[in-house]
Amino acid sequence: YQRRVRGSFKRQLNERPSSPVKRSKTESKKRKLEESEEQPKKKLLKTISTSKVKIAMKTNNSNQNKPVKKLTIKAFKVLPKLADNYSEETWKKLQEAIQAVQKSERVGTSLEELYKTVENLCDHKMSDMLYQKLQSECQKHVEGQLYLLLERKTATNITFLSLVNNSWSSHCEQMLLIRSIFLYLDRKYALPNSSVKSIWDMGLDLYRVHILMNDDVKSKTIAGMLELIEIERRGETVDKGLLKNLVRMFCSLQMYCEYFEKRFLDATELFYVQESDVKLRDSKVAEYLLHVEKRIEQEGERVLHYLDSITRKPLITVLEKVSLQNSIDALITKGFDELMDENRISDLARMYQLFNRVNGLKKMKDAWNAYIKKRGSELVNDKEKDKTMVQDLLQFKARLDNLLKDAFQKNDDFTYALKEGFEYFINVRQNAPAEFIAKFVDSKLRVGKNKGTSDEQIESLLDQVMAVFRFINGKDVFEAFYKKDLAKRLLLEKSASIDAEKAMISKLKTECGANFTNKLEGMFKDIDLSKDIMTSFKEFLHKKDLKSDIDLTVSVLTTGYWPPYTPVDIKLPIEMMEHQEAFKQFYLSKYNGRKLVWQNSLGHCNLRAHYPKGVKQLSVSLFQAIVLMLFNDSEELTYQEIVESSGLDDSKGELKRTLQSLSCGKFKLISKEPSKAPVMEGDKFRFNTTFTAKLVRLQIDSIQMKETVAENQKTKENVFQDRQYQVDAAIVRIMKTRKKLTHTLLISELYNQLKFPIKPADLKKRIESLIERDYLERDSENNNTYNYLA
Repeated sequence: YQRRVRGSFKRQLNERPSSPVKRSKTESKKRKLEESEEQPKKKLLKTISTSKVKIAMKTNNSNQNKPVKKLTIKAFKVLPKLADNYSEETWKKLQEAIQAVQKSERVGTSLEELYKTVENLCDHKMSDMLYQKLQSECQKHVEGQLYLLLERKTATNITFLSLVNNSWSSHCEQMLLIRSIFLYLDRKYALPNSSVKSIWDMGLDLYRVHILMNDDVKSKTIAGMLELIEIERRGETVDKGLLKNLVRMFCSLQMYCEYFEKRFLDATELFYVQESDVKLRDSKVAEYLLHVEKRIEQEGERVLHYLDSITRKPLITVLEKVSLQNSIDALITKGFDELMDENRISDLARMYQLFNRVNGLKKMKDAWNAYIKKRGSELVNDKEKDKTMVQDLLQFKARLDNLLKDAFQKNDDFTYALKEGFEYFINVRQNAPAEFIAKFVDSKLRVGKNKGTSDEQIESLLDQVMAVFRFINGKDVFEAFYKKDLAKRLLLEKSASIDAEKAMISKLKTECGANFTNKLEGMFKDIDLSKDIMTSFKEFLHKKDLKSDIDLTVSVLTTGYWPPYTPVDIKLPIEMMEHQEAFKQFYLSKYNGRKLVWQNSLGHCNLRAHYPKGVKQLSVSLFQAIVLMLFNDSEELTYQEIVESSGLDDSKGELKRTLQSLSCGKFKLISKEPSKAPVMEGDKFRFNTTFTAKLVRLQIDSIQMKETVAENQKTKENVFQDRQYQVDAAIVRIMKTRKKLTHTLLISELYNQLKFPIKPADLKKRIESLIERDYLERDSENNNTYNYLA
């Protein structure tokens, strides 16, 4: 405490002059000023309890350089003596004030005087007596309040809540005012003494012990609060302020967790058990999940509005356990497949989020995997939908990828389950998916099949195909069929885009390695090399002066790169034979030691046909061209005459297919008697002079692009033959390393190394074949063990 003064005090502040002294007018004014400054000091310093107080006195501006003078003030050595009946009279005054506060009446004595009275009693070491009397007075009042509450215990629970709330609010207000009167007692006696409760805590303790711990009051209050909360849960409006006050009462009295929260959580569990049973029975899964989500949100808001924050976790846990954890199996069984079939992304995302709260994602992941296997197997095994299998698989994969991203947050476990499910069902029907994927790619890369499709769309489609292709085990089947179709597209010039073809080869190379695409890349090299050869051949014809209306183009194919073809002997027209011989002479002269084998089945021609109603340009196969050119010399030919003139062997039905395409197809270039299909050996054929068509250029060679049953079977046989070689090589490689193995271990090693599906019986046949060829032998002691023969 600092104050500016002109001089220094040399006597105690309560000291008075013993006799009047005559002063001059100036001294009198100075003394009055000093006394006016001393007066507030007396009141303040009197309350200081320390034995010594040092006050630094600031000098005025003129004495700033002088040392600061210090004033030492000492407390009274002996307190003034109180009257004998002072404590009784004083307590009577305080008691009247307490009772007035408790009755909400006006206090007769000023609060300042009451505070001073309490201070005097405490200073004279009567704190303990004063505290005990205050506690006793408060206890009497609380007991009176209990009596009033018990008189109304027959009221309804909700009405009783209002009574308790009013009682509690009044008690808190009264204790605050009483504490302000006894503040000196609280600070100087109760707070420093750890064994004595503060006045506020004493009031709370009295209310807890005498009112709320009463069985009737406690049970009725808690029951009323639970009833009010249940009413709100059923959608009705309640007094949230009342609930908030009562919850705070329980928290203040330290009864919330032990008495209210436990009862509240039990009531919550019972409520949601009953509600969940009804909702799960009567509602769809999507509706039930939405209801649970709303309930979780509502319970969170309930905590914010009036419950204590520590209740949030156990409350939400109870709700999740009853509504979700105990119902996971029922929810998945009842509606997971339905949500998947209907592609309900938002509902599946909600299921994922809710199940994640109760550690239910494992069961959901298993259901996801089972659904993929089930629906995928249905797609693959439905032979009636083989034509649309790949398109259906692509749509199925795209839908699952979309769900994985938007509903399941790209969860790693769900991603692996998707991969595992696809690998399972796409290989259930061995070889078929690989074959159909190859044919699907062929249909997309073939000219005329995808008009209006941009390069970006084709690129995107190929990426989708590769996403499904990578799940196939029998990739060699895909390679065989893809190579056969690619050969036809390249040789018959039916490829829609060479860039798209090379892009597909690049994707296959990235996925399966360079060895997988080595032959496919060789096919493109042959086509490019053939173009250079034809440039040289035309120069050769010009030098030889071989003039003809025929423009011959030859593709020279390397045997190892292209699918195996069976040569077909036919009788070519003389002009064609001359050009064929000329090319043979040219090629063998340039590449000595090579052998040329003509594959007539892959040839195609462009003919100009003169019909009475116009000239048409026909794009036909070599076989079709030979048959049509026969009608240059004859107007009518029988089936046998065509066989003899064309040289086509009809043992494989090639001639019948050719004649049917010309006489019974979309464009009837020749007429047949009888006109109905199929072609029979007794049929007669004539040049169709009445043929008309709006187009000038007609495509008739689509027959070459169609796969026959024989071609399909031959491709599969070639695949099986190649697999036998791979199996033999794998067996020898394993036995060479291990030297000695049992049959079971050898089969297990083979399944780990082979990348295509194969039956154990077929493996056993290959082992027997190697034993016959002296690569292996059976052990003399154990017939089920094999030894490697160096």
